[in-house]
Amino acid sequence: MIELKTAAEIEAMRAAGRVVAAVHAEMRAQAVPGVSLAELDELARKVIDGAGAVSSFLGYHPRFGATPYPGVICTSVNDIMLHGLPTPYLLRDGDLLSVDCGAHVDGWHADAAISFVVGTPAPADVALVETAERTLAAGIAAAQPGAHLGDVGHAMSAVGRSAGYGMQNDFGGHGIGRAMHEEPFVPNEGEPGRGLRLRPGLVIAIEPSLMAGGHDGYHTADDGWSLVTDDGSRSAHVEHTVAITADGPRILTLP
Repeated sequence: MIELKTAAEIEAMRAAGRVVAAVHAEMRAQAVPGVSLAELDELARKVIDGAGAVSSFLGYHPRFGATPYPGVICTSVNDIMLHGLPTPYLLRDGDLLSVDCGAHVDGWHADAAISFVVGTPAPADVALVETAERTLAAGIAAAQPGAHLGDVGHAMSAVGRSAGYGMQNDFGGHGIGRAMHEEPFVPNEGEPGRGLRLRPGLVIAIEPSLMAGGHDGYHTADDGWSLVTDDGSRSAHVEHTVAITADGPRILTLP
């Protein structure tokens, strides 16, 4: 069932969105060569706890996960596209890191992801991240009241595909509210004018992921969570929680 949110409920989700944005700001500041993914997870826990929020990820066990999720953030490095575990891996200069975070305040969730290069960036990685961000921006711009979910996916794939990157449509965006994952599924690729019509009060997470090698293949790593590009190419994942309003899309996970 798709639940439309009231203005007050969207404001409650905005409070959670500020916490997620604060986590991302801390990750950008602290993710330097020599820091472990586990250390970043512990820092993220402190931000979430300090804000009086609760992690949406810790202990979460969807059907595709081998075990309950052990961290409060997903830390996906280089060829890990999504769901990377916060392991003792020590970051290296030039690593491409994606950090996905979800939190809830008074039971209302927000979810967002960022990608950035640790230390010295390679031009190809900068281009990949910038294109992922433009892809997300195109999807958000298309999320207008009266438009369709297919319009959102089409806008994103037009940017990502035209740049020569691979995309996958199995793990896309989702509705969000009292639960982190709600209906509807939000595709990374779609047909204009098809799918659910967007109405004010709908809140969705929009989250494209791009693969630098230009191929769409990926597989699940031995840890049962990490999704890894088949060709070993790097990936970037970005996401915002977005409310559909009568005035257009409103991003709830900005600082």
